[in-house]
Amino acid sequence: MSSFKDLRIVDNFYQTSSFFPMPTICISTINPDGSLNIGSYSLCFPYYVAGKDRYAMILECRNTSNTCRNLLRTHKCALNFITDEKKYFKEAVRLGFPGPSEEKMKEPLLFKMEDGQADPSDKDRPQVVADAYQVFECTWASQLEDAEKFKVEDIDDGHPGPYNDFNGITSKYGAHFILYIDKILMKEKYYNSIVNGVNKNNFPPVPVDYGYRDSTNFWYTRFPKLTKPVSEPIPAPKEVDLASIRYAADRCDPEIKFTDAALKNFVKVPRLFLKTVLNGCIAWAKENGVTLIDDEHVKIINDKRNAEKKKR
Repeated sequence: MSSFKDLRIVDNFYQTSSFFPMPTICISTINPDGSLNIGSYSLCFPYYVAGKDRYAMILECRNTSNTCRNLLRTHKCALNFITDEKKYFKEAVRLGFPGPSEEKMKEPLLFKMEDGQADPSDKDRPQVVADAYQVFECTWASQLEDAEKFKVEDIDDGHPGPYNDFNGITSKYGAHFILYIDKILMKEKYYNSIVNGVNKNNFPPVPVDYGYRDSTNFWYTRFPKLTKPVSEPIPAPKEVDLASIRYAADRCDPEIKFTDAALKNFVKVPRLFLKTVLNGCIAWAKENGVTLIDDEHVKIINDKRNAEKKKR
């Protein structure tokens, strides 16, 4: 008899169906107005490691994210590997939560920033996190799989397709970016350890991230100070004012409308996902011959969604 239980494989299996160690990376990019954007990622791994003209990483992310939109436009980013201090992980959780770049970046940034070294004169090159122990300055290999065909303008509530297999937009809400490594920047202490020999005293304090779990926390471990995982609560969603929700709802469908009582159910939905939620309600309404969605209808929709989740 096996000593293991067979756990069902579902979406985001690396965190919902497993315990998977990952890096903690804050990716800096440039917004259309020239301002800085930073998003936090763990699905970023070595891709081309030997026998190629270039070395590369691969990034997996939402195609509706600020990072994806900026990479499609500028092709440039910096992968900033932060150390394991709890204050830095807390900041990474804040920066990783979905939302408009201008809202996240208007709060005082904990990280100190400085110019990179790949090409400081390039306006599309973002600054790097000075508090990081290492930084990869990268350029997206957009020519692979003809991924340069994808445009920011094509992404609204996800991308309609067709999709690529491994580079560019790869699903309605997903994207993969093969990132050529232009420069590896290393703090002097750890540069010296690699050149002169690594030992337990000169190894950087690298955090290990285990992802978003149980709708409450992100989990990570510090190195080598603690032996048990440390949790960091997810920030409470900011309520969106009813007028903003009404504005979005009125533009989703000319035939289906919402009452104010129905829209109050969505004040804590992150703005990035609001249109998806509203469109889901509209699809249900059309299936059921409803033209005015009220609070009771939203409860029915939520009950239906919860039942489907339990089945999965």
